Amino acid sequence: MDFERTYRTLHRQDDLIHFRVAVKETDLDIGVRRQQYSPELAAWCEKLVMACRTPLEEYIKTDAGFIRSLVPYIPLPGAPAIAGIMAEAGQTAGVGPMAAVAGAVAEEVGRAIARRSRDVIVENGGDIFIKSNSIRRIGIFAGRSVLSSHLALEIRPEQTPLGICTSSGTVGHSLSYGSADAVVILSPSTPLADAVATATGNMVKEYIDMEKAVEFAMSIEGILGALIIKDDKLAAKGQLKIVPL
Repeated sequence: MDFERTYRTLHRQDDLIHFRVAVKETDLDIGVRRQQYSPELAAWCEKLVMACRTPLEEYIKTDAGFIRSLVPYIPLPGAPAIAGIMAEAGQTAGVGPMAAVAGAVAEEVGRAIARRSRDVIVENGGDIFIKSNSIRRIGIFAGRSVLSSHLALEIRPEQTPLGICTSSGTVGHSLSYGSADAVVILSPSTPLADAVATATGNMVKEYIDMEKAVEFAMSIEGILGALIIKDDKLAAKGQLKIVPL
């Protein structure tokens, strides 16, 4: 199964132009209002990604512990702003800073684009930054679960800007110690949602863990909603409107 092609269709919106920006390991799917799209905008977005990545890449050369740590980590003095944002999210969630990298890049790029387009969706490996002036439905991809691609989150304009981040123990290359098919976390902070999705996913080994993991996610300040799918089971809590896809 081509998982990438499957999951990327679940957040794309018919009224937006979606385009891809890929720089090294960063692979973004970006949606903007049709009238705002141009090849020049796409090229500018590529420069935004490079502006996020370059300081972080240079910093990691001087602090290998930052990229290796799986527990909260304090960056060195003079670290770039994005490293501090990632570290803070990791500290709050109880994981290493790299657990927040996809969300941090998605949000930084998304907020810049939002100054040019009233509606923007930036998806980075299943982690989404969204700002919208209309109701959106974001489909939930959960690998081979029977619930995968059958449910969506309805997102209202007043909820945005919003981070919608997904972690999985059965799909993709990201490190997870759990076995959930999808852990979806909502937060105004996309890096925090990313880090908490990882931490929550790590907790889910058996069905019995799902309720406790949802409660853990919701106990963290700044988390608005949490949803976990494992096989044919679902647990959810918070400001979530789950609708059929």
